[in-house]
Amino acid sequence: MPEVKDGFARDFVEFADPAKPEELFRCDLTWLTSYWQCIYGAGCCGIDADKPDAGCCSDGAYYSDGEDEARTLKVAERLTPEMWQYFDEAQPKKSKGKLRISEVGLDGDRKTRKVEDSCIFLNRKGYEASGFTGSFGCVLHHLAQKEDVHFVETKPDVCWQLPIRRSFETREFGEQEISVTVIGEYERLAWGDGGAEFSWYCTANTEAHVGREPVYISNNNELIALMGAAAYAELKKHCDARIEAIAALAKENKKRELPLFIIHPATIGAQK
Repeated sequence: MPEVKDGFARDFVEFADPAKPEELFRCDLTWLTSYWQCIYGAGCCGIDADKPDAGCCSDGAYYSDGEDEARTLKVAERLTPEMWQYFDEAQPKKSKGKLRISEVGLDGDRKTRKVEDSCIFLNRKGYEASGFTGSFGCVLHHLAQKEDVHFVETKPDVCWQLPIRRSFETREFGEQEISVTVIGEYERLAWGDGGAEFSWYCTANTEAHVGREPVYISNNNELIALMGAAAYAELKKHCDARIEAIAALAKENKKRELPLFIIHPATIGAQK
């Protein structure tokens, strides 16, 4: 089935941030209760047709800020030649210098370096070398697995957050402005003009909506990092209730779509 079209209707829930009751969360229930999962290495076509094994690592990762870059650099210092294909390429040119993992992108923002047309942290499929015991894919992800931690702790912000998107809005109530944190899907539209250039994108493809658990459970570590534990607990209550209500309607053989619930069309397509 082809990729579903962007811009479809969605169900949202709003609630006060338990840590800051004067602020709101607005969360996309259609996305968070979908059954998307990352299928890198298991059917992912990559965002560039000529680099399917690069997944979404073709252009390197743009840092969210200086702290994100500094943290990534510190993590990279734990990598070894046995794990990392581009270990030698990343070494400093001067003694006691910093690892050369970063560069300035075309838009002037800092990002991870591109080496051989993809991210420096991406071990290429089929690479072999004396002593190398790593596998293809993101070496920062492999490091997390080796150290038995979640990859939230080892990857640049954009890499562990995707395809969840956190954005910020302000809402006016008379003379008062309220901050709203939006948690949703990082769909093609969110990338602007660049998104249209992707040859394949996972969140709207039925091939990737094959998870055993909905996103709000399978990606709970990412959501807690983005929202805080208390806000996530509140979100989970809403998502649990929605999942239970949809299941109850299904048992009664009633229509599970509009007007009661808007289910992600890629999840619907994957279940047919």
